Amino acid sequence: MPSRLSDAFRAHPVHLHHKHLDFTSLQELPESYRWTTDQPDDDHHHHYPSTHESVPVIDLLDPNALQNINHACKSWGIFQVTNHGIPTSLIEKVEMASKSLFSLPHETKLKAARSPDGISGYGLARISSFFSKLMWSEGFTIVGSPLEHFQQLWPQDYIKLCDIIEEYQKEMKKLAGRLMWLMLASLGITKEDIKWANPKGDLKDNCDALQLNYYPACPDPDRAMGLAAHTDSTLLTILHQNNTNGLQMMKDGSGWVTVPPVSGGLVINVGDLLHILSNGLYPSVLHRAVVNRNQDRLSVAYLYGPPSSVQISPLSKLVGPSQPPLYRSITWTEYLRTKAKYFNKALLSVKVCAPFNGFLDVSDHNSVTVG
Repeated sequence: MPSRLSDAFRAHPVHLHHKHLDFTSLQELPESYRWTTDQPDDDHHHHYPSTHESVPVIDLLDPNALQNINHACKSWGIFQVTNHGIPTSLIEKVEMASKSLFSLPHETKLKAARSPDGISGYGLARISSFFSKLMWSEGFTIVGSPLEHFQQLWPQDYIKLCDIIEEYQKEMKKLAGRLMWLMLASLGITKEDIKWANPKGDLKDNCDALQLNYYPACPDPDRAMGLAAHTDSTLLTILHQNNTNGLQMMKDGSGWVTVPPVSGGLVINVGDLLHILSNGLYPSVLHRAVVNRNQDRLSVAYLYGPPSSVQISPLSKLVGPSQPPLYRSITWTEYLRTKAKYFNKALLSVKVCAPFNGFLDVSDHNSVTVG
């Protein structure tokens, strides 16, 4: 599985003109990180009205959870969940492991650097190649076991940290499968309708990745960008964020809405592949990360997709004479490759009868996943 997902990026290596800087040594914002009004994402702080709308928070033990999920997915494409069953102690451990990683000396972290055509390891967000300025963040992507990279980072103490990451991945996969069925059930989809589920309706062969993100305090946050606006190339994404604001999502008619950390909560967002499965009923949400002057921010994103060879297309129950399929069939590996190539027009490129000719305007905001 890891190799198949990695293959998706080999045809589109990321070669950045700037090398990753050591944020701890910077007292002012370098020009290479200074976003100006001619950037494709120049609206990242202004240009949209403030809003008092709040992203839905759903208690998974609530008897109305299914209806609430349906409303949240249709209206927002994002929601937060509580009573999700992930132990607080495990979340604290994975946050501790992430802090340990990003607090390593810059030269040490570079020992686990992601290759230009790779997917796993330390480095800048892959979407950086679509922008002339860099983002005020660093990341670490894990597909499969983190053993090889962690041995490079902690030669004497990697086993404990590997165990934490692998336990977190295991628990996240269970939660993602549970959420996936809830989101599908809210559309009237049963386990018999998903041909790539096993006879018990389990999704054990689904592919996944873990993305650790670190956003240091920034000397000039109004002119910097943590992570540019993008959608995720997943079925769904589960995000833990520490107690610092920074995540924002785009709501039609409202502009950018902050998704504040909720005690004991996890953020769930619809990805591009669930958007395809739902035949457009559930929007793949545009989101970004901004930075602040005084606080570091950490997030851990669990990226959940189907088995790499499974063909994803609009579910038959959701199409008919009055609502034809909007998208052609595609595997996650193929879609990752498409996203890496076409950036913000990936969904358009797989749309049925879309007027798509391969020439793209990258001034829009969609982007590849697994930054």
